[in-house]
Amino acid sequence: MMPEGSEPVCTGVAVAEALAAQHLERDAEGSLDAALALATTLHAPGQRERYRLLLERAIAQAERALAAAAEERAAPEGQELAAGGERTLAAGMGARSTLARAHAARAEDALHGAGQLSLSAQRAPTREACDDGWRRVEAIVTGAEAAARAAASCAAELEAGAPRSKAARAARAAAHRAEVAAGAARRIVEERNHAYTFHTDNGFSFGEGWHVAAAAVLAGAAVQIEPGKAGTPQAEAFLRDAGLSDRLQAYRSRPRAMKQTTEIVARAFSADPSSAQRRLRAAFLGDAPIPEAVAGWVDRRLADSRAGEPRRKKVLLWIRACVHHPHRNTTLAELLELTDLVRRAGLVPVLTGDALRDGRVPEGAVDMTLFWKDPTFRQLDMRRAQLQFFEHLKRAHGLAGQVGVTTAGMDGPALMGIPTMYLTDAPNVRMRAWVGAVPGYQEVVRESDYLERVRRGLSEWAAAP
Repeated sequence: MMPEGSEPVCTGVAVAEALAAQHLERDAEGSLDAALALATTLHAPGQRERYRLLLERAIAQAERALAAAAEERAAPEGQELAAGGERTLAAGMGARSTLARAHAARAEDALHGAGQLSLSAQRAPTREACDDGWRRVEAIVTGAEAAARAAASCAAELEAGAPRSKAARAARAAAHRAEVAAGAARRIVEERNHAYTFHTDNGFSFGEGWHVAAAAVLAGAAVQIEPGKAGTPQAEAFLRDAGLSDRLQAYRSRPRAMKQTTEIVARAFSADPSSAQRRLRAAFLGDAPIPEAVAGWVDRRLADSRAGEPRRKKVLLWIRACVHHPHRNTTLAELLELTDLVRRAGLVPVLTGDALRDGRVPEGAVDMTLFWKDPTFRQLDMRRAQLQFFEHLKRAHGLAGQVGVTTAGMDGPALMGIPTMYLTDAPNVRMRAWVGAVPGYQEVVRESDYLERVRRGLSEWAAAP
């Protein structure tokens, strides 16, 4: 026999538990509504983080509501209905529907986060930073998939108990959205583009082509060729002639940042500089003799110049005249100083790179600027022919080195073994990776004594056997 007063106490506890579940369900719904109200302002500072905190709160409150409802349903038989069982059932259904919607929102937010992080990972300056970013993307995608499973579970529970209810319909829709978001997030990982783009602009430097091709030769990097450009056939011919056919892939969006290839090349040279240089020379120059068209063009240009003394060593002086970062362009004053230093070292200055815009060719210099625009260097083999230009200068005319403002045009010859001094206003974080790795590659910061450093370097080149 039940002691006097027991029934009201048990009933009161059951009612309290039902009310707790109901209140928690309402709190969860309120937190979710507050989060969803931010949808149009998520781009504003701090709003995305606030949105995520509200989603976490909604999920926690909904889970507590379900736990409270479960406790109430576990009350002794006969007390559940008397103590508000219908309220408990409604609170549980509402909490489960809210939970499904919150998990769907979380999956969609994860899709956004994975997309944004994948973009920044691809733009990372080093391969390690890129791969680390993608590991974080994978973790986010895994979270999206977990959220989708949770939403599907909530929807299945409601489908089993009350398939025609408003809560069940909302949960089904949420589960579908979560599934779509998780699938899209997974495709971001599956469709990751591991290739570096070989740009096909007909300008000499053609972007970072030397770096990209070298990374493919030395580290097996995947390469995609920029399509639909006038230089696309020549670029493909160069890469295939270099033995890289198996590294080429179809062009896709969102490639890796080409800056990463500089560090990849540096690592290969640091490990074994002789082997790295030998492999690049074999790939880029091949084993065939330098074509007569290339050698003859160089020979005639030197013969036509009074300064082109055949028995004296030569030094390339690079001229930069670009719209991009014009403050880095070569000035006439500096060019005249460098020309004088080269001549004082007993060497012949050979101007190359962009056209000289600020004056006539300095006394004693040979003008080979814009050489790549001559038809000799515009054929299908144009990229290899451009490197053969430097190679013939080295073999037949004593090319001792090259000096100039940091420009991609210098990097191909540097990788082929031409001693290099590149000038820069401040230490170049990216290109310094080659200093001490690529043989003969030096950085000269334009400090008060930089011309003295250049002078000493030229003297060493002049004295070298």
